[in-house]
Amino acid sequence: MAEKLPTRREDFSEWYNQVVVRAELADYGPSRGSMIVRPYGYALWENIQAYLDKGFRQHGVRNAYFPLLIPESFIHKEAEHVEGFAPHLAVVTHAGGRELEEKLIVRPTSETIVNDSVKKWVHSYRDLPVLLNMWNSVVRWEMRTKLFLRTSEFLWQEGHTSHTTFAEADVFALQMLGVYRDFAENAAAVPVIAGRKSEAEKFAGAHTTYTLEALMGDRRALQSCTSHNLADNFARGFGIQYLDRDNALQYVSQTSFGLSTRFVGAIIMVHGDDQGLVLPPRLAPTQAVIVPIWRKEGERAQVLAAAARLRDALASTLRVELDAREGLTPGFKFNAWELRGVPLRIELGPRDIEKNQVVFARRDTGEKSFAPQADAAAGARALLESIQANLYARAKKFMDDNTFRIDAWEEFKARTAGEGGAGLLLAHWCGKTACEKEIQEETQATLRVIPFDQAKEEGRCVKCGDRSEGRVVFAKAY
Repeated sequence: MAEKLPTRREDFSEWYNQVVVRAELADYGPSRGSMIVRPYGYALWENIQAYLDKGFRQHGVRNAYFPLLIPESFIHKEAEHVEGFAPHLAVVTHAGGRELEEKLIVRPTSETIVNDSVKKWVHSYRDLPVLLNMWNSVVRWEMRTKLFLRTSEFLWQEGHTSHTTFAEADVFALQMLGVYRDFAENAAAVPVIAGRKSEAEKFAGAHTTYTLEALMGDRRALQSCTSHNLADNFARGFGIQYLDRDNALQYVSQTSFGLSTRFVGAIIMVHGDDQGLVLPPRLAPTQAVIVPIWRKEGERAQVLAAAARLRDALASTLRVELDAREGLTPGFKFNAWELRGVPLRIELGPRDIEKNQVVFARRDTGEKSFAPQADAAAGARALLESIQANLYARAKKFMDDNTFRIDAWEEFKARTAGEGGAGLLLAHWCGKTACEKEIQEETQATLRVIPFDQAKEEGRCVKCGDRSEGRVVFAKAY
């Protein structure tokens, strides 16, 4: 704890790695590319779960669970799907001491195994929609891994829904993107750009992929979530049909949507500073920590008793902890809680007891203020709301300051030169996959999102000079 973190400017990647481990969010697992999510990190994930689960339920989505192991034949029922996932599959070939007659795929995503059941459940338009969500883990064998951002196994939620028409599925996919956007901006305080993916970047097997793109503190972009309109691509592969109101057979139209523990990485990289984590109050496992302070042994009992009463007064409305650990200085505790990103520190010492006050210290700005002990709960809640708003405003300003309109290819290349992030580059694009690929090969920048609010603006593609109808977002990304 005493060793200083590298600064974000010096080595952002190493800063991130050390913060994740030293703040006790996660640790490296024993198998290649695996991650252990520690209690503090899992508590953060549980708060993310709770917020999203409420949003899904408001749209009629209910939680279910499907098996981890998927028969290999299922994966091959949708051609684009198997092609997209083949390099990342983990395969079980033996079990019970014998070679399996059919190999089993360790779940990379659950479209195929869900559809095997939906086919049995759906017969008529009266059986639709089917609105399912799962909280589980998936395995995708990654070559390069980084805790939370890209691991071979990770936690996520994956939604799978079936509808009567393409239009109904499309509306639902966009509604789920709205749930994610509300979470990102109002719970995680992370500003995002909403839009759709290009054909080259969309999910394997989808008709359309919608996404939210965020900008990290090193000016690299991060895909925050995806929501897919699958049309009837999987339904045809699995033969999922229903009788419509005219007694005619139709294929169902489907969606899938997901957000993973990768978003924990986004929270770290968007809000963190050189002292460690800075967590948004609405998601922080601990929203406020009380640090009792005394110098003489005779003051100890009085201060601890007052601190315990304060904790009890706050506990009904806040996630609060009392740090009464023995043998540690207040300064050590301050640093430890700053590293863990607790939004608000409350200091209480003998003088504060005499004055019937508490001292508030904000994690986002470091500012200190005083409040009467009787008003501590209300004062803490008000400060936490102020911190939440400030974190979003600060991140939004950073995104705005690092978003650039680019018209010339030479400027595009200059912006993306070097190893660091380039910010968000708003540039014209002709719409051709070949051109998109050339841009990526020459600059390492990918087309992140075609924004919903893309202004109608005729121009020339930044790479080939062909006609373009609007700007899209390019960036170097995770």
